[in-house]
Amino acid sequence: MVLTKISEGVTGDLKEEVFMHQPPGFKDVSSPSLVCKLHKALYGLRQAPRAWFDKLKSAIFSLGFTSSRADTSLFLRFTPQHICFILVYVDDILVTGSDTDAISTLVSQLDRLFALKDLGHINYFLGIQVEHTDSGLHLCQKKYITDLLWRAKMQFANSLTNPMTSGEKLSAFGSDLVTEPHFYRSLVGALQYATITRPEITYAVNRVSQFMQNPLQSHFKVVKKILRYLKGTLDYGLHLSRSSQLSLTAFCDADWASDPDDRRSTTGFCIFLGANLVSWASKKQRTVSRSSTESEYRSLANTTAELV
Repeated sequence: MVLTKISEGVTGDLKEEVFMHQPPGFKDVSSPSLVCKLHKALYGLRQAPRAWFDKLKSAIFSLGFTSSRADTSLFLRFTPQHICFILVYVDDILVTGSDTDAISTLVSQLDRLFALKDLGHINYFLGIQVEHTDSGLHLCQKKYITDLLWRAKMQFANSLTNPMTSGEKLSAFGSDLVTEPHFYRSLVGALQYATITRPEITYAVNRVSQFMQNPLQSHFKVVKKILRYLKGTLDYGLHLSRSSQLSLTAFCDADWASDPDDRRSTTGFCIFLGANLVSWASKKQRTVSRSSTESEYRSLANTTAELV
């Protein structure tokens, strides 16, 4: 798995006419009223992100790749000899596949088109640390969570063994409002990103995310519990191991009428590809279930949709 970065200065091509004022330092003193017609998208231009992605996507398509229906930033190429994957985030590109020679050739082809910086085997990508082991890859967000603890001023707090007390129910009433709601939303948003490698906090983060509009002190206490739990488990993460078995296995459950305000149930599921956890979620059901059996069936339906 190789991480590459496109060199600075590469921009997309514009498909429509865009004009701009003469930039400072490059003004024509004799004709100050003239404007510049852009042929390339500049940073900050509204069309720039789409123009750049269209240019990159066209180049990747020319190499025989197709776009994934599940994620537009993921590109696939299947041949009888090998499989290749390209994952794009702006100008950072993650390349992997079943054949190392094919990967090297692909990186060379992209380098001729865009002038890449080959950063070698992936170690850190979008806040996720990747550790290569004998059996596979270990993904964690130790640095990201550590920075989050410092932002929350909880770097010296005592750790907890659980992210949330068992059976604890949160309500929109019964407590004082948080004095800094923006700070609460910032922390909860950061915790949502931490669930990428920490599925065990998904339920707790889902619960505190339901009160972003008017957070209470009781909700903020749970956020602090989650952070204290993360402090004691910084090295925890996902381990992706090699496996010849590619069967999908799913587990689901429902907490019937768990919300004390609207009596809606909560669905939770996790899906394994072989021995590796690849998908998980915890979310409130859209309608009220009249029995625990009904809530379980709704949970099963959501899990089946995810499997499909």
